Amino acid sequence: MQCDYFDAGLCRSCTLMGRPYAQQLAEKEALARRLLAPVGADAQWLAAVASAESGFRAKAKMVVGGTVDEPTLGILDGQGRGVDLRRCGIIAPGILAAFPALIAAITRAGLEPYDVPARRGELKHLIVTEAPSGALMVRFVVRSEASVARVRGVLPWLQDALPNLLVATANIHPEHKAVLEGEVEHVLTDEAVLPFAVNDLELRVRPQSFVQTNTAIAAALYAQARDWVDELDPASVWDLYCGVGGFALHCASPTGDATDRAGVPRRATRAVLGVEASPDAVASAELARDARYAEAGDRQRIRFIAADATAFALAATQVPELVIVNPPRRGLGPELAGWLQERGPRHVIYSSCNAESLARDLAAMPGYRLRRARALDMFPQSMHFEVITLLERA
Repeated sequence: MQCDYFDAGLCRSCTLMGRPYAQQLAEKEALARRLLAPVGADAQWLAAVASAESGFRAKAKMVVGGTVDEPTLGILDGQGRGVDLRRCGIIAPGILAAFPALIAAITRAGLEPYDVPARRGELKHLIVTEAPSGALMVRFVVRSEASVARVRGVLPWLQDALPNLLVATANIHPEHKAVLEGEVEHVLTDEAVLPFAVNDLELRVRPQSFVQTNTAIAAALYAQARDWVDELDPASVWDLYCGVGGFALHCASPTGDATDRAGVPRRATRAVLGVEASPDAVASAELARDARYAEAGDRQRIRFIAADATAFALAATQVPELVIVNPPRRGLGPELAGWLQERGPRHVIYSSCNAESLARDLAAMPGYRLRRARALDMFPQSMHFEVITLLERA
């Protein structure tokens, strides 16, 4: 992939830009194999899952710079000034197509972009998410409640300009610090949830919920976990760091044959519990569950709770037959890794966006061996990628 912004030195976020894609993918898989070799030298590695090289980001987090009359969408330079990246090639085409209307809306609303060096202005970021259907969620991150009325005032015009705009919000982030958004969110449209189809499941994304940025790779990731869970056929599953419920809901009901290879009947259902610190994400997961499962019994069988994953596990009196973990880049940490080592089930599915923290966590869990692994290229043009692993008690 070629990028004019990278070639001009305006943006170096994509550190592998210009490198042949096959080489990128091979280097990522080789890194994962090398890091995980100490815990699974005989592990089965499935073929790495490739992504589209460009246009794969279904979520764009754009810093707003410039002026009211000439706003920029992109990043900040070394002096804290806006660098316009409105034609960034890794962003989904549907989001790129929305940028001209969003830029015009900033000017029409009189939203002054936040000047970081001067510490003045109102509009900090635009966060745009595109569902596979083409529907959009747009979040205006502003510094004060006063700007909410400006966003609300320009919304009818923006909805005419962007008929696929389903959810629009104003997020309040008054502080001068390197944080993307604040805690207060004003939903300005009739719809507050973005339906987000992945495989045969429709997730429901609320404004402050995390959703994977590469939808095609997320689909492959969830499908791989579901295949392993179906093969093991556990009666009960915990999904720790469950987010909006992608893993939990994919694994809640067995798919495929009614019997395994030996002719043993598979379970018709399994109990699934998702644990996530974000109440917004838990609410999203519950909406997706309720839309998929109408029976009250299913809603009891598939539950989600808002709690810290480590604290929940440490306080638990019972252990499920299988645990799925999908922690942030820092990994599980010594407490949760120690709990899995001492009390964890026979099988763990660990999905990681940081192979280094994954290797560190697995080194702290010598009671498990790496049986299967797969690299999935969630973030082409950079060295970031996803690894999903199946662990089994040694």
